[in-house]
Amino acid sequence: MYLDAPRGFREPALVAARNELLESAEATLPLEAWARSVEAKRRARQRDIVLPHFDPAEAGVGARALLLLEAPGPKTVPQWGGSGFISADNDDPTAQNIWRTRNEVGLHERMLAWNIVPWVLGRASVKPSKVELTQGSLELRALLELLPDLRVIVLSGQKAQDGWDAHLDLTIGDRYRVLRTVHPAGQSFAQAGAKERFTQTLAKTAELIA
Repeated sequence: MYLDAPRGFREPALVAARNELLESAEATLPLEAWARSVEAKRRARQRDIVLPHFDPAEAGVGARALLLLEAPGPKTVPQWGGSGFISADNDDPTAQNIWRTRNEVGLHERMLAWNIVPWVLGRASVKPSKVELTQGSLELRALLELLPDLRVIVLSGQKAQDGWDAHLDLTIGDRYRVLRTVHPAGQSFAQAGAKERFTQTLAKTAELIA
């Protein structure tokens, strides 16, 4: 699924290899087509929109679990020194925490990481507004239709939970087992019990999709 140590994308050669894989990973191609259509639609209103790639080392359309975060961070943007991907291999604290926790609980396969707002909100880690949560949630509906094997959705962070509850739960929530947990950002993990809660949630996810 991912590289053999966290923050692997600090090495440009490993990012280049993942970009090559992106062109041939059949399980990711339908998701990429969807992402680029969303990007084009948003770009018609906002020229500088950035919507990162799905990680082709992840499960793609075969995902049984979706780790749904809030919005892409700066380390997903190549122009700012990032990888271009939503990935546990990114060179930032959030990705590192995801990598380590997944490795700890054995959640190596059949999982996909994404964000309820899929476009980058700024150079810093910015929380999405209510309007952005509405827009992102509406786009997410089409993505879920591309994941026929999906069983579990992990809502990671308050904003992901707010967007889901306001726009998705009543209409499609009964299709999936929905788990709620903290966001794996460094600041969040510093709070008492947060790391343990995230670990327990991913361990339960691994159990449910086994």
